[in-house]
Amino acid sequence: MAKYDLDGLVILITGSTGGLGSALATAFAAKGAKLALLDINLEAADKQATSLGGDTIAKAWQADVCSMESLQNAINSAAVHFGRIDVVIANAGITCFEPIESASPERFDRVMDINLNGVWRTFKAGLPYVQKQQGYLLAISSLAAFFHSPLQSSYCASKAGVWALSNSIRMELKHLNVGVGSVHPTFFHTPLMDQTFDDPAGLKLWGGNQTGLWKMVALEEVVNAIVDAVENRREFVVVPKKNGFVARTPGLFRGFIERVGFKNEDVIEAIRLAALKK
Repeated sequence: MAKYDLDGLVILITGSTGGLGSALATAFAAKGAKLALLDINLEAADKQATSLGGDTIAKAWQADVCSMESLQNAINSAAVHFGRIDVVIANAGITCFEPIESASPERFDRVMDINLNGVWRTFKAGLPYVQKQQGYLLAISSLAAFFHSPLQSSYCASKAGVWALSNSIRMELKHLNVGVGSVHPTFFHTPLMDQTFDDPAGLKLWGGNQTGLWKMVALEEVVNAIVDAVENRREFVVVPKKNGFVARTPGLFRGFIERVGFKNEDVIEAIRLAALKK
């Protein structure tokens, strides 16, 4: 398959001012793409757009992925401004660490609404424009779609849902020549990752992600993989690539992951630490 030339294409990114969103915007701008930057924080997104070259190259819109109306208004405005939308990247996401015994139903719902429903809303609102260009929809999922951790039921369920959602929608849109993909990175350094280290329960579970199964990769590696995914309209991307086989056969490795990745005493201590936040 010939590469999808990004020069002159309009790429829309939700959660654009986060660590990954910012890095992606910079990388796509370097490829000659024009950027529709959607974020809940309009002031930060405006500054981001200015730094990338201003309205002819990048423009910001405030959007809440929990609101279909908010997304539709922002995406419609972006399409009018640039005249087209070729690629939509559903990137907005959050996490939290809570055992079910003491979990807040409101926080669980919020993680699911942003991480999973937000992807569906973003794809739904962007599809009419992407379909016109026979373009590409990409969801940022996680290795958590396949490797499930304690105290993160909302995050793991949402990311597994994103994978399933992407696969289902891909089959629906294939006959329209619209590509759909999902990206599943391991841990990498962003402000979202800082939240994990700042949370005593998260730090206990993941051990700082310095070695072993959960070792972090560089942000640049994730960005390069996502740029490649867009250029090649890939359906399924795992970062790092060496985790690809395990990600494709998660059932075979579930027992090993649970025994080696999360020792029982560490899980018990993480639950205790999480309870201290109440």
